[in-house]
Amino acid sequence: MSLFSKITAGLRKTSQAVSEVFIGRTLDAATLEDLHDALIMTDMGSATVRDVMTQLEEASRGKAFSDDQAKAWLAEAVSRKLSKVSSTMEVAQNPCIVLVIGVNGNGKTTTIGKLSARFKAQGKHVGVIAADTFRAAAVEQLAQWAARAQVTFYSGDTNADPASVVFSGLEKAREDGCDLVLIDTAGRLHTKQNLMDELSKIRRVIQKIHADAPHHTLLVLDATTGQNALAQAKAFYDAAGITGLVITKLDGTAKAGVVVALAEQFSLPVHFIGVGEGLDDLLSFDAQAFAAGLVGTDAA
Repeated sequence: MSLFSKITAGLRKTSQAVSEVFIGRTLDAATLEDLHDALIMTDMGSATVRDVMTQLEEASRGKAFSDDQAKAWLAEAVSRKLSKVSSTMEVAQNPCIVLVIGVNGNGKTTTIGKLSARFKAQGKHVGVIAADTFRAAAVEQLAQWAARAQVTFYSGDTNADPASVVFSGLEKAREDGCDLVLIDTAGRLHTKQNLMDELSKIRRVIQKIHADAPHHTLLVLDATTGQNALAQAKAFYDAAGITGLVITKLDGTAKAGVVVALAEQFSLPVHFIGVGEGLDDLLSFDAQAFAAGLVGTDAA
């Protein structure tokens, strides 16, 4: 499947909610009102929806917009808002050190496994560090992903200090000549200050080995949490210096509009989106394809 086809399939729950507004209808006041409500339900955010709807009303005034024309216009408007955050994650440094953070259950470990496979396929020597020392299951899960992707795995003792595991892992990764090192961290609620402080400690330890690292700090967000993802992004941005986002579980929700809300509020690069459980279901973010998939148009 093409990237566009995979994104379209992954966003089907959201696009169905938006597309059904147009079925058998002209773009009149009642349709516009229903479209407004449908976009609100995608968790796009009231300010963003109000802006889009104002523009659509102006663009369609005095014209006989068909449903396809209205959807194409809407997709283009959303694409413009997302284009500013569509960004490739560059692996320029050697080694490139990536810190992966987020709350419990958002898919950090799985994301790291899929990223390690992606960059391994690109010819990178990849290492992964299991710094979630509080959950043995997380270490085991990451070890399985590392074996599956055939990348180097680094871990410490159960309940070991996460910062010490990161330090020793980075030293070994440097000795092994890794091009890219992905660091898994324990899931933490953004409201727990002591756990957020631990992230700061991990960053300081990383910088003892590589002064300019981490080169990327990726926040993994679960799209099914909707507007709560905004609160998480703000707290982690303030505490951990996020450089980019990964949005997971988009295939399991009708709230994919939250990606637009995140773009509008934070302007943080969205590097990857998750649209399924498969190894190749973590996709590079493409603003035009995402907007088309969200609205339900036939072409990007």
